[in-house]
Amino acid sequence: MPIDIQEIDVPEALRRLSSGARLFDVREQGEWDEVHAPQATLVPMSELVERWQEIDGGDEPAIVVCHSGARSARVVAALEQSGVPAVSLQGGMVAWEQAGAPVERPGSDGAASSGADSEPRHEH
Repeated sequence: MPIDIQEIDVPEALRRLSSGARLFDVREQGEWDEVHAPQATLVPMSELVERWQEIDGGDEPAIVVCHSGARSARVVAALEQSGVPAVSLQGGMVAWEQAGAPVERPGSDGAASSGADSEPRHEH
């Protein structure tokens, strides 16, 4: 019996996060180092077999994010089969940034930016 993968959009993910849900990023370390959501926990897909039990959404299903949504859907299917309630963030970090949700870019100067509009701001 196939598992029905639930996807949520960025506004719904932000609402759930503000209500106590947890966000898990299943991209690899190099992708995380470029940009990630500040509230996310990194559990790379390549380490999922060893670390899947770390994924717990609290009172709500865990929110799983990757780059564009393909890997997170596969991870959600595996989690659901293991009895862990989870949802996939539709569009992944691409959609997260396009929506202007907060991101951290540790690889740059360590400063957090506030989304897709991350151009330096100059005060006049």
